[in-house]
Amino acid sequence: MNIFRILGDFSHLASILILIYTIRTTQVIEGISFKTQALYALVFITRYLDLLTFNYVSLYNTIMKVFFIVSSAYIVVLLQSFSKTHQIAYKEMIIADTFKIQYLLAASFALGLVFNHKFSVVEVLWSFSLWLESVAILPQLFMLSKSGKAKSLTVHYIFALGLYRALYIPNWCWRYWVEGKVEKIALVAGLVQTLVYSDFFYIYYKKVFKGGKGDLPHYV
Repeated sequence: MNIFRILGDFSHLASILILIYTIRTTQVIEGISFKTQALYALVFITRYLDLLTFNYVSLYNTIMKVFFIVSSAYIVVLLQSFSKTHQIAYKEMIIADTFKIQYLLAASFALGLVFNHKFSVVEVLWSFSLWLESVAILPQLFMLSKSGKAKSLTVHYIFALGLYRALYIPNWCWRYWVEGKVEKIALVAGLVQTLVYSDFFYIYYKKVFKGGKGDLPHYV
């Protein structure tokens, strides 16, 4: 553990809590990609299978794993609930959410089969979850690029999520410097994810910190 890892984890927590709190209080789902949220739920379920093997690391580690699984599943259920209570908004969200995630799933699974520490179900799915997380935000970014605008909720949520992954880069550098080791699969997948966010970070900086009117990047 180091300060970068802790800040990254709390940025990740913040992104999830921002999303849940705002949906619950405003009951607005406009601009939120159901596909991205479903992919994140799959990411955490497949990554933390070691909970079933009682591979205990620390209380902090276990609490975080359980929180990410439960919260991601809860967001999916929360969005699904709008199919009954807010049918028009839900239908509009589904119509706009057209990114073909089967390609992301297939590519991530293929990479998981090739790059893993051990050819076992748990290890392959762990690797799969890393590759999938690196691209899981694409349906959300694609959805925003189609509309060309975004609610503050969506923008701040994506920024906090991207910051979490960006903070893991100095975390890996710190671990290599102090411990003399680095998790290569996680590092490469994390770099890919940070690159995916790079255009969005620049636009966020222009729109939020500089008060500009920059257009959202296009992800075709």
